[in-house]
Amino acid sequence: MRIAFYAPLKHPDHPTPSGDRRVARLLIDAFRRSGHEVEIASRLRSFDRKGDAARQARIARIGARMADRLLRRYRTHGTAPALWLTYHLYYKAPDHLGPRIARALSIPYVAVEASIANKRANGPWDSGHRACVEALRQADAVVTLNTRDDVALTTYLRADCRRVALAPFLDPRVYRAARSAVPIPRLLAVGMLRHGDKQRSYEILAAALAKLGARDWRLAIAGNGEARGDIEKLFAPFGDRVTFLGMRDEAALVQDYANADIFVWPAINEAFCMALLEAQASGLPAIAGNFGGVGSILRDGKTGYLTAPDDAADFAAKLAALLDDPDLRQTMGDAARAKVRREHGLDGAAATLDELVRGLAA
Repeated sequence: MRIAFYAPLKHPDHPTPSGDRRVARLLIDAFRRSGHEVEIASRLRSFDRKGDAARQARIARIGARMADRLLRRYRTHGTAPALWLTYHLYYKAPDHLGPRIARALSIPYVAVEASIANKRANGPWDSGHRACVEALRQADAVVTLNTRDDVALTTYLRADCRRVALAPFLDPRVYRAARSAVPIPRLLAVGMLRHGDKQRSYEILAAALAKLGARDWRLAIAGNGEARGDIEKLFAPFGDRVTFLGMRDEAALVQDYANADIFVWPAINEAFCMALLEAQASGLPAIAGNFGGVGSILRDGKTGYLTAPDDAADFAAKLAALLDDPDLRQTMGDAARAKVRREHGLDGAAATLDELVRGLAA
């Protein structure tokens, strides 16, 4: 089946790595694994960070023109898709293409990881909010990766809209790098060095490390961004115990996970955190803040520990428990790897998505 794929927040071959780009690529891999032909329909980024109404209106006009051009191309060359799929639409990055094209071609419209924030109605992102509502009302199927989005979406979906809860997934076979043993526990954090929620996560992590007393540890931080200078200052008191690795590609990250003993991430306002899933696939126990769908990936007390949101003291206490007990780290790491293979594999996701789109096409 020919599937038109669109990611309005960040297209799959965007140069800057992120969890969002990672999930988009994994979705494409899952469909191709089932024999579907996936075309990236557009690289138009509809993202508006600041709530600029004029910018949003301009992007909407560009989207309408681009949709019309795609329709002409599909009809002229006989290359129309059998289904349109949009990944991660929300009020800051609405879909101005898919609903228009799906209606014109009379093909199913599928939204994956859509979210609704009703508080954005009548505010700076009102037009983006309304565009998301309209898209959801047209959707023939909605796939959620974070079950906490379900309640808000329900209001806007048609009675016959198919709903699929899909666990975040990856290919566990990628994370097989040989692990090395060292006497000092090695911590790893993976996250963009950006202002806002990411910086707040690093602030919580630095505050937690300061509460560990005389315990010895080393921390590596993978990621980069405009807030790097400010975030480096947070960890300056720890001297050479903290290393900033910069931006890492997938191969380098696989080795970074193998070189660590504990994954640490306060996860402020994270939807579910792909890095957490990758770390557990690599056999790492994790300490993470209990936000969004993080609890669906990390099994508290089994594959690591969930901490109270935005609580450095709780984070420090649970990290101390893992630092003090190598056997517990091994037990939790083994359980984490097994959970990912059992519940978050690419093959299982591919089968679920294949069944959905074939049913819609039929």
